[in-house]
Amino acid sequence: MELAPLLCAGLIGWRSLVIAGDGKKLGLYGFGAAAHILTQVAKWQLQSVFAFTRPGDYTTQAFARQLGAIWAGGSDEMPPEPLDAAIIFATVGDLVPLALKAVRKGGRVVCAGIHMSDIPSFPYRLLWEERQLLSVANLTRQDGMDFLRLAPEIGISTVTTRYPLNQANQALADLRAGRFEGAAVLMP
Repeated sequence: MELAPLLCAGLIGWRSLVIAGDGKKLGLYGFGAAAHILTQVAKWQLQSVFAFTRPGDYTTQAFARQLGAIWAGGSDEMPPEPLDAAIIFATVGDLVPLALKAVRKGGRVVCAGIHMSDIPSFPYRLLWEERQLLSVANLTRQDGMDFLRLAPEIGISTVTTRYPLNQANQALADLRAGRFEGAAVLMP
């Protein structure tokens, strides 16, 4: 049960981190399965993590700080300092302009979800100064080998909530409502 999140959320988080580059200040928008794993990886790589949650979600913000985030706040807030990169795990297109605003000149914003609502129009000044907007579409075999080779060395600990397979719809509903921390795992 503890390994399952590494094979999906962990791998997409790893691929997103690689695409984000080697900046020291990393913002994570949407603090669920992938972000709770990626925070541990980034901390191991000596990066500072800034966690963005639903506004007012103080429980998840505390969870992020417990895992090593140096700052946690609502997605409607600006971080205390400009970010080198931001990864958006939430499926909310409205976060893209906010993340672009939070990164420094030359910073990167990576959209890491399979699905995302439409990205609203935003002023060119948010992209100007060589900011980059990228997306993650696929994982490679090399991504898997690199991440799974490092995972034991990093000492990643996953937080999981178990659901019987016949309760998959409930797991999705609980995920959308933010009723658990970490990852949901379906078990036969």
